[in-house]
Order: sequence, then structure tokens, then C-alpha cells
Amino acid sequence: MGGSAACKINMNTIREIAVNVGIKKAELSALNQFILGILAGAFIAFGSQVANLVGHAITNAAIAKLISGLIFPTGLILVVLAGAELFTGNCLMIIALLERKIKISQLLRAWLIVYLGNLLGGIFLAFLISKSGQFNNELLKEFTIKVATNKISLTFSNAFILGVLCNWLVCLAVWMSFGAKDTTGKILAIFFPIWLFIASGFEHSVANMYYIPAGIFAGGANLTWSAMFIKNLLPVTLGNILGGAGFVGIVYWFTGKEK
Repeated sequence: MGGSAACKINMNTIREIAVNVGIKKAELSALNQFILGILAGAFIAFGSQVANLVGHAITNAAIAKLISGLIFPTGLILVVLAGAELFTGNCLMIIALLERKIKISQLLRAWLIVYLGNLLGGIFLAFLISKSGQFNNELLKEFTIKVATNKISLTFSNAFILGVLCNWLVCLAVWMSFGAKDTTGKILAIFFPIWLFIASGFEHSVANMYYIPAGIFAGGANLTWSAMFIKNLLPVTLGNILGGAGFVGIVYWFTGKEK
């Protein structure tokens, strides 16, 4: 009984934090949303490029994903602890909307501006990596192109479902970080769900804003900007919204309502 009551109190506290965070995000100026969106896009891109770097020379695909998953969570840790605006995490703003603390226009504005900022941040870091000489390593270059090509080769339904599964875990990581009392707790809350999604091969729209441009800059013959948007980002983004806003935000808002 005691454990259950403590859990309920903690969940209520997390909901309150999620609402307050959503309000603060909605009240940011468009410029700040965009700049912080660029930062988040770059932070996630850092995790993505290192995941490629450590995984490219590992022949066993399962082990490569396992090792890459140990590195990638650093991106979201940077977003949460250093402070930035990430589209996928901001799907939890739906809770503030359902509580009627923000307007739908504020929600959509935040999602759009932050998404564009994330896109610019991811492409910018991919460009810098391409100019850094990393792709002089032929194995890394081929691996980068292969990763990007695989992402635009997914069917719409597969990309959508992989996007749902991904942001279900990402928003759970953010949700749990709201309940952590210290920095170590936040890091641990973020680390394991993100490791799980990378090891599972799920699709994260903001991470793909690095992976696919990196493949384009590396010289992938079949990679185009239109393919990135239509064949990957469109279905993955829709899936991310359902996974984060629907399976986490709406579910925890609904279960927290007084009967």
C-alpha cells in the first residue's frame, strides 16, 4: 500500500512538472525556440555521428547496435541537462494542451519552429563532419552511406511504426527525467530507454536529420534531399508524434485524471 501511494504521488508530481515545462516551452519567443532547436539538433547529431563512428568497423550487426546504443544517449542527455528544444521530446507538450494551459496554436508553433531548428542543427553538423576529414576513412564513409540508404529504403508503414516505437521510448525517458531529483538520476532515466531504442533500430526523426544528410555529404549516389523528406522524415515524424504525444502524453494525462 505504502509503495503504491508513494508511486501515485510521484506520478502526480511528474504530471505537474510536465504541464509547467509545456507552458514554459510554449511561452518561449520564436527566436529562442529556433536557436534552442538548432542546439538540440546538433546535440542529437553528435550522438548520431559517434554512433556511426564506433559502429562502422564492427562486423556483427547486433554488437554494433549494442555499442552504438551506449554512446547515442549522450545526445538527449545534453538536450535535457544543457537546455535545448527537441521536437520529439516536445511531443509531451500535449499534456499542457489537454490541461488547457496552452493553446493549440502555441503547441503547433513550437513544434514547427523547433522542428526546423532541429533540421538545421542536424544538417549543419553533418556538413561540418563531412569537412572534417572523417569520411576520408573509406569504411566509415561506406557505412555512413549504407545507414542513410537503409533509412530511405524503408516502406512508409515500416518507417511510421519504427517512429512510433522510437518516440514512445524517447518520451518515456524525458518523462522519467522529470521525476529525477538530481543530475545522476536524470542521466540514468534517459540512458536506458535511449539505449533500448538504438539497439532495437527504431527511427528518430531528429537523428535522421544527421544520418541522411551525412550520407548525402559522403557522396551516396542514391541519396537525395527529396527522398530524405518524403521517404523517411514524413512517416517517421508522424510516427514520432503518435508514439510520444499519444502513447506517453495522452495516456499519462488520461490515467492521471480524477475518476
